[in-house]
Amino acid sequence: MDTVTLSPKFQVVIPKRVREQLGLRPGQKLDVVPFGSRIELVPRQGARALRGLLRGIDTTVPRETDRS
Repeated sequence: MDTVTLSPKFQVVIPKRVREQLGLRPGQKLDVVPFGSRIELVPRQGARALRGLLRGIDTTVPRETDRS
């Protein structure tokens, strides 16, 4: 596990090993998500990167008998 230090300007540097592992690039947007007592940084993905994410899921919806 890597440890980082919060700067006086409240900035952190993401360790190189983590940047490379996740394929992060300079200028890339990250969503900051507070989760309990921790912070998660989630890389934003464009719509093209999400294409096919839901492929194969069951999209049938049970309907009431009086509805068509």
